[in-house]
Amino acid sequence: MALKYQDLLTAVNVVVNGGNVPNIVGTAGIGKSALVADLARQNGAKLFTTVVSLAEKGDLAIPVPPLTSDSFIDTKHYGRIADVQFGYSHTLIEIIQFAEAHPDRPVYWFLDEFNRGSQAVQSELMNLVLQRQINSLRLPTQVHIIIAENPDATMTGFENSTYSVMSGDDAIKDRTVRLVMRADVSDWLTWAQRTHQIHPLIINYLKLHPEMLNQINGNDDIMPTPRAWQRLSDNYQQLLKLDSTTRAAIQLDIFAGDVGVAVATALNTYLQQQDQTQIAKRLFDPENANTVADFVKLDEVDKVEIIKAHLQQTDSWTPTLISRLNQFMPHINPDGQYACAHQMINNAARLDELYQLAMNGDANSQSLYQQLQQIGIDNL
Repeated sequence: MALKYQDLLTAVNVVVNGGNVPNIVGTAGIGKSALVADLARQNGAKLFTTVVSLAEKGDLAIPVPPLTSDSFIDTKHYGRIADVQFGYSHTLIEIIQFAEAHPDRPVYWFLDEFNRGSQAVQSELMNLVLQRQINSLRLPTQVHIIIAENPDATMTGFENSTYSVMSGDDAIKDRTVRLVMRADVSDWLTWAQRTHQIHPLIINYLKLHPEMLNQINGNDDIMPTPRAWQRLSDNYQQLLKLDSTTRAAIQLDIFAGDVGVAVATALNTYLQQQDQTQIAKRLFDPENANTVADFVKLDEVDKVEIIKAHLQQTDSWTPTLISRLNQFMPHINPDGQYACAHQMINNAARLDELYQLAMNGDANSQSLYQQLQQIGIDNL
């Protein structure tokens, strides 16, 4: 059993409001942290996050001799704690000070990657999670703990999991509510469009290929996840600020670093096609007075691909299309001219239509038809 993003958001809220500790289980990058952040925003809660896998034994409960009276923090209602500027202790101070300053505002303490922390670290957190107390310090009632774990092979439904985790204590299992998260494309796309954090072309690609959102198994050592797509979108928006030559040289490698080579290659091809479509719209726009200058700036491959793509999307010879082709063809190298001409004459009906326009006295049609004839002669 597993819940998609929106359903899980509701379920975690129910568990928190019930005074219990939700344990969100899901693969890396699926969106557990984003969900908790969304829940905090939804409920106006202050969010504190601790990555348990980065903690060391003693960060929470190790005795620290005070050097001065300032080394201890006295709270109004919840006890005394040494202000140690690392680990959990300082986070606890921040949590309690915030709770005292805002007694009516909920506080969420998110313990991420809980089962990737060492057994000793998990043990130190036990009293906080289970008893809401460590040494003489008690958590304010408005503080709610939420934990997240990666799949463990001992968990039902994850028997084949290969994550490097420390199996949770039975007490944690018994006193927390396990909620399994699954990736859902429609939910993720709704989130992406609502927050405007994902580039529209990335959203469109995942609409066309929803299976690419979250691939757990594959041949690449790097596989796409919802978090990886967000990183990729951020990187893509920076790539768009570069000149086309520089961007083309590094874009595929950057994409591969987020979603793996196979997915990155497919995405890069799609984006190149979209780039060409947008360029073609601009070049064949009858209102564009700089169209020839824009065309000349393109490299030879793009010139040919853009013309071929536009011809595939155009059903008939319009005056603008014929005029633009007349203007563009002289600025393409001979091999490119032949490729474009082949695209134009490959459709017999289309060639016959152009011939009829030329025979009816249309000067632009006559000029284009003559160019096609000459290209054919030159390539005999």
